[in-house]
Amino acid sequence: MNKQKFVRYFSPVIEALHELGGSGRPSEVREYIAKKLNISDQERTELLKGGASRFDNQVSWARFYLVKAGLMDSSKRGVWSLSDKGRAIRTLTFDEALTICKQVQAEAQSEKGTTTELLPADETAEETIAPDDKGVSDSSSHRKKLLEIMLSLPPAGFERLCQRLLRESGFEQVEVTGRSGDGGIDGHGILQVNPFVSFKVLFQCKRYSGSVSSSQVRDFRGAMMGRADKGIIITTGTFTPDAKKEAVRDGVPPIELVHGEKLLDMFENLELGLLPRKTFDVDTHFFREFQV
Repeated sequence: MNKQKFVRYFSPVIEALHELGGSGRPSEVREYIAKKLNISDQERTELLKGGASRFDNQVSWARFYLVKAGLMDSSKRGVWSLSDKGRAIRTLTFDEALTICKQVQAEAQSEKGTTTELLPADETAEETIAPDDKGVSDSSSHRKKLLEIMLSLPPAGFERLCQRLLRESGFEQVEVTGRSGDGGIDGHGILQVNPFVSFKVLFQCKRYSGSVSSSQVRDFRGAMMGRADKGIIITTGTFTPDAKKEAVRDGVPPIELVHGEKLLDMFENLELGLLPRKTFDVDTHFFREFQV
């Protein structure tokens, strides 16, 4: 029996992308799948040892294999999309998905010098973080190292790091307060949208690998009421589905949520704390038509 549960998401990923017009953000694909398969909040917030969502990771593994099988294109700017081959397929049976999984693994084993490590066929496989187009899942991944460094920082150090990130992102007069009894507010700043419009923003920094709950979002909003136009919660972890709903609930000030993966994206886009370099992986699928 196949122990790699991510195989069951092969068809839902393809179906989701069809429904989204052929492409979509990873979060949009996951939301579609969760609703389609009635994935519970408990299952969606279950975490791996490293702090990543097990559900999100399984969907990412499904995407990774579909890319290797030529049914999806490599992610461009964080967007998942179907290839021409993928657009010709509306759905897959589990047996068809399993066949694709085995074919991809067989091809990877036959390719010498491959730089991407596929899942081993054992029950601990899905504890491994799925590779993406920004790095591989081994210890050399800069994203993994970056997250480990953030988690190792003292609370005050992480607050100062978030202060620097906000400054680099265009915020002005960013100050870290971090006062106890201040409702979890760690600092404030000004976002100057244009010469006529600016917003005062309060922010909260949560340096841990767990999920931020809806009650924590509500508490933060309560602390910021009457003091700022907008709030931001920055975490190295994730947010529960209820927390995401609470952040954009009608009739109350919206709160921007920055989860761990988005935080890493921001550091990459700003090249903050990272030394850029250019490298290549060979696209073996490109050469297949020339091998006959």
